[in-house]
Formats: sequence, structure tokens, C-alpha cells
Amino acid sequence: MALVVVGGVAAGLSAAARARRIDPRLEIVVLEQGPVISYGACGLPYFVEGRVREIAELIAYTPEYFRKERNIDVRTGARVIAISHPRREVVLESGAKVAYEKLIIATGARGGMPNLPGAQLPHVFTLYTLDDAARMRRFLRERRPKSAVVVGAGYIGVEAADALRRNGLRVTILERSAHALLRDDAGLTAAVRKQLERHGVELRTGVVVTAIEPDRVAGVPCDMVVLAAGFQPNVEIAAAAGIELGPSGAIRTDDRMETNLRGVFAAGDCAEVTHLVTGRPTWIPLGTTANKAGRVAGACAAGARERFAGIVGTSIVSVFGMGFATTGFSVAQARAEGFSPAVARIEANSRPRYYQGVKTMVELVADRTTRRLVGGSVIGEDGAAGRIDVIATALQTRMRVDEFEQLDLAYSPPFTPVWDPILIAAQQLIKELVA
Repeated sequence: MALVVVGGVAAGLSAAARARRIDPRLEIVVLEQGPVISYGACGLPYFVEGRVREIAELIAYTPEYFRKERNIDVRTGARVIAISHPRREVVLESGAKVAYEKLIIATGARGGMPNLPGAQLPHVFTLYTLDDAARMRRFLRERRPKSAVVVGAGYIGVEAADALRRNGLRVTILERSAHALLRDDAGLTAAVRKQLERHGVELRTGVVVTAIEPDRVAGVPCDMVVLAAGFQPNVEIAAAAGIELGPSGAIRTDDRMETNLRGVFAAGDCAEVTHLVTGRPTWIPLGTTANKAGRVAGACAAGARERFAGIVGTSIVSVFGMGFATTGFSVAQARAEGFSPAVARIEANSRPRYYQGVKTMVELVADRTTRRLVGGSVIGEDGAAGRIDVIATALQTRMRVDEFEQLDLAYSPPFTPVWDPILIAAQQLIKELVA
């Protein structure tokens, strides 16, 4: 039996490694169109900033490692242009064909708005690959730009703005929607804007970019541009092969990560998964999801019976040292999903005041009908990741706010106050549900 994996980054290599553990005799071939595999894309902004000194530090494994240590044939520079499922083969750009019995599609996603007029100008960048990051850092060192425009206020956009500002540039972020961090949440956006402005970065929302000029974007003068918008799944070869797409435009899969074509699986940023709050398909491209879903796809392709239940959409981003963490839905999103939301938003110390506690903001959202938690956010310099993970766990286990308020959380002055901010928020939310 031959298992072919298309894509050699997070989901693809997680799938290949898991399949190898399930079946040591399985023939596994990974086809990656780029020159490198298994790199930490989330670390790219920190390389641009200068915190990561060498780009090689972002590479976790090499093709040689997988060949020698895992007995997995990883081929770089192998771009797949077509899938012929009736013949059980993929076609490479070179004209070569690779046969398979089982296939895993892990083609990821892309961004950067390549069709935008001016997107190919030499001072315009994206930040999705190692080459992107290396080119951007080289430009910063050699050209010494004074100002930059970042198009898009999602995670990559704000991280890029942070990195460029730390390199001394004047930075303006232009966002098409009214919101930052891909979340319909006015309070969160206001907090992001305040933190950016505190560090000299301007955020302009409601700005539609229609073209890039040599010295400006949407009227904003600049020496360089970063395109951090237009993210979409790479599904063209899958769709052409008869693989169904879901409502989001990503590949539709079941809980075994199998597509409508038997023996063909998909995982990572190209595929939908189930949102555990709504029970409906969703597309939220994150590295955490890619690795977990990839493992399930690999196991099932190798003959095991594993399942990926789904996600609640948990994420965190640092904006000049401040953690902005979200999970589930905001009030507006919950209402749009058909819930009857109640919300509590509080500010409290992350540790006792006498132990240098700093302010942490917590928002919790619950459904009035079921009293079940459906979303939350945490903003703070201290402990945001741990607190959002607790809320995410509550969402995943369908916890009611009354149960959440009784959680037995750790207390010690160097770490937390006796009443953690998320429990204070839960107490307030219970009051809102009664009102």
C-alpha cells in the first residue's frame, strides 16, 4: 500500500509521522512544492523583528531526517498540479506521476492578494513562507525604509506591524472591516487599537485597498507594504478532482478527515472541521488545528479508527507584549449563529495588588436559553494564555456558566489572586443571566 501526502508542513508531516507509527511497513511519500519542510510559520514575524537571529532556527526537520529516521520519502520541489482518483495517481508539474492507494491533501492556504494592482512591486511583501521573511528582513537592512503600510488587521497583520515598528518604522494598518483580529467585537478592536497607538502604530478600519502605488496605499505614504489579507484555502486541485467543498470554500471532511472520495483525506488550512459550539462546519486556519487534524488523517489513512471531534477556535496573539486571546464567539458572532447571548466584561488584577498585579480584562459570553458558555476573550500582559485555555476547555465540554464559576483553580500570590479574573467574570455573567 502506498500513502501519498500532498503538502509537507504542519498537517502533512503530522499525518505522515502518525501513519508511520500506525503501520511501520507502509510506503509513505510526501510531496512538497516548496524548497523546505516542517518550519514554524508562526515564528516568521519574530525573525523579521530580529528576535530570531537565523532563519534556520525556524526549521524543525529536514527531508533527510524523515528519510533516515522515519522511513518517509519526502520530496521537495514537487508541485502537484492534478489528482486523478480513478487512476489513483497525482500528476506533478514535471510531468511525473505518483501512484497512491490512500491520499492525504494538506495543501494549506494562501494570502497576499496577488491580483491586487501593484502587488508585484519590489517594495511589497507577504509573510507566509521562509523566503517571504528572509526577503523582508533583507529589505529592512539594505533599504532602510522609514514607513510601512500593513494591509489587514488579522493575526499576521498585527504581528507584522509589531515587528516593523520594533525596527523603527512608522506603521499604519489598513483593515477592510470594522474589526481587528478577525473577530466581530467592538471592545476587542478598541483594545487592540489602544495598544497599537500606545506604541506608535495607527489602525484604520473600514478602508478598502484597491491598488498599491509606488509610494502610497489608500492615500497613506509608505516605503514598504505588507499584504496580510485575502487568506483562502488552496483547494483548486482538490475541487478539480471531484472533491467536495464545504460552505466556507474549504474541503469538506468527516470526523475521520475523509473527503467524499473514499480513501482521500484532507487536513490543515485547506480543510473544514466541526465547530464544537455550533456543531456546524467551520474554517479557522490555525497551526494547532492543522497538527491535530493531520494526525487523525494520517492514522485513518493507515487503517486506524480515530476521529477529530472539532475545535472552538482558540487563539492568542501578542501585540507589543500584550496578550489578546479569544475562543468561541463574541456577542455579535453568537447572535449571528442563532444564540441568545448574555455577556459580562470585567477588569481585575492578574495577581494580588501587593504582588505587582497588572490589570487583565475578561469577557465571557453565554447562551441565555441553555446557560452554556459560547465564547470568551482575555486581554492582559500576564496569564492570558492560561486563562483562555480554561475558557476553551469549558466550551469544549459544553460547560454551563454555573459550573464554570465553581471551578477549582489554583491560587498563590506569585501567580493568581484568590478569585481569578475568569471566575469574577463568571459571577458577573450569572447576574446578567438572571436580569
